[in-house]
Amino acid sequence: MTVLAAAVALIGSLFFALGAALQQFEAASKGEFSLRVLLRRPRWLVGGASITVGAALHLFALSLGPLTVVQPMGVASLLFALPIAAGLHGRRPAKAELAAACAVSIGLIALVMMVPAATEPPHLTGADGVAMLTGAALVALLCWGVASRVSPAPRTALLAIAAGVMYGATATLMRVLVEGTSWDVWLIAAIPLPALAALMLLQRAYAIGHFAVAFAALQVTDPLTAVTFGALLLGEPLPANGLAATAAALVAAAGTVALARTTPLTR
Repeated sequence: MTVLAAAVALIGSLFFALGAALQQFEAASKGEFSLRVLLRRPRWLVGGASITVGAALHLFALSLGPLTVVQPMGVASLLFALPIAAGLHGRRPAKAELAAACAVSIGLIALVMMVPAATEPPHLTGADGVAMLTGAALVALLCWGVASRVSPAPRTALLAIAAGVMYGATATLMRVLVEGTSWDVWLIAAIPLPALAALMLLQRAYAIGHFAVAFAALQVTDPLTAVTFGALLLGEPLPANGLAATAAALVAAAGTVALARTTPLTR
């Protein structure tokens, strides 16, 4: 079952990578940019459907095998996404891109392997939920404000980081809703708010053209945010070896910085 879980998670990563590459291709195309316009583009919608399939396969894999096996397979989506996105834009991924993507993947795999599993069902009070969403929104707004004052590659990273923070908040709410022993109606009402904000921020990041930067920054920020919220609000444990976890995060961050120096994916 463990081997099957790994295989399902790997296939899910492929679907997630394909969806992200398709959405970036449409977001970076010429013409008016808005979520309303993207929703009218069949290729962008197919990308969204592919991401949904990938997420569903990831959840199914978690029901078959342990998190320590499934999560590393999910990180492989970056390695799948780079060649797919490059092919859509009519070029091959450079060796420097692939090497940087490997650094991001290695750092993330090491990090997720060090996060201990939660021992109790998560519970989030309404006050803590408001504080979490407020904090995530403030970080996202700060990234948005700074992004307008920097060059394209850092702007892409900042917008993707903002999206990752909002997705991390969404994942925390989803965990409480799915795994918690009790939940309130406000959870269902609150989940679409950070999810929609994250979607819009990520499409803005994709539109700039540095797909690898956006995707890597998202993959690094999303789990880090979820782990932070889990520790602060849900009482979940942090990695026992803080030095090793920091080193893994720095490797992933260094890979993202290296990706920022590569050629942007634009038509």
